[in-house]
Amino acid sequence: MVDASQNITKTSISGVVLMQRPIKTDDRGFFHEIYRKEELKEATGVNFDPVQWSHALSHPGVVRAIHSEMWNKLIYPATGILYAPIVDLRVESPTFGRVEYITIDNTREDSPRQAVFLPKGVGNSVCVLGEEDLHYFYLVDEYWDDSKAKGIAWNDPDLNIKWPLENPILSERDKNNPTLREAFPEKFK
Repeated sequence: MVDASQNITKTSISGVVLMQRPIKTDDRGFFHEIYRKEELKEATGVNFDPVQWSHALSHPGVVRAIHSEMWNKLIYPATGILYAPIVDLRVESPTFGRVEYITIDNTREDSPRQAVFLPKGVGNSVCVLGEEDLHYFYLVDEYWDDSKAKGIAWNDPDLNIKWPLENPILSERDKNNPTLREAFPEKFK
């Protein structure tokens, strides 16, 4: 049995965890295991079996609004500063609508190198702080299907997310995402 408690930190949203595995450094640089299946399963109960690995690049000032898919996702920001408001969009969850703020700064070689695991239905957003591009990789356990993806307005009044940017760079899609009330009217009756 693996002791995941040393490498995984739970958040206020059920199933969302930060993973921080040990880093081995020497004069050449470092080696870092990002993910171990058995640790994640012990901490969350999810048997995460990735089928797709993606790489995204976002420039400073970019906000990729709140996106939610019906897949489990492990996000690893390799460079830059990630500010990620995470939103519970699972209708049956007792923490529906809760926002958890996660910031990961990987601008230095000695950065802690955390990854974030999101269970199905939990929304994530990406905001790039600082002067560096943000390269982030994510593993998912279902293939991308745009018809199943949901988006929520980045400036939703009910979520009241505290963004550290005044004029973010947004895609047309993210500018036009519905509000939480529009996407989930049954939760506001």
